[in-house]
Amino acid sequence: MPAASSTFDYEAALADCAKGDRAALHRIYQHESRRLLGVALRIVRDRARAEDVLHDAFMNLWTKAASFDATRGEGRGWIHSIVRNQALSAVRTSGREVSADEDAIAAIEAEAVANAAPMAEAFEINADLGRLDECLERLDTAKRNSILLAYVDGCSHGEIAQRLNAPLGSVKAWVRRGLLSLRECMA
Repeated sequence: MPAASSTFDYEAALADCAKGDRAALHRIYQHESRRLLGVALRIVRDRARAEDVLHDAFMNLWTKAASFDATRGEGRGWIHSIVRNQALSAVRTSGREVSADEDAIAAIEAEAVANAAPMAEAFEINADLGRLDECLERLDTAKRNSILLAYVDGCSHGEIAQRLNAPLGSVKAWVRRGLLSLRECMA
């Protein structure tokens, strides 16, 4: 059974991947694949495409592990950004979006967690999500909406500016400041 995410050393695992240690990549996959599949699924909205995105993202993680810089952020966040960027690229290159209703996506995500995650890990995930929800509620509306559009809906800064009818520079500042506030709140 994998250890809780808070005790897993992502930075060390990435360093081991950079040295060619396949077992390190497998450990990362064991600890994060369910969450990462949820990230991909939320963006591409199709289970098969999300699985392809996850596969491609792990291939990128393997080949780019040496480029990870711990001074610029945490390993877990870097891994999640690879998956997010891979999913966004998949949506952009496909030229179309596959629609799925929110209830179906929620059911798939719930089934994945229920079938694969031990109860302790499921509790940890729910606790983290609860804390994240509380931290998001503390943000002002513009920052919260900008972050949700970027990280939940996968919108670019330009798309967010259009949706919120706001200047691009303001949107970039809202996302940056909102993320800083979330980081402080979650710590």
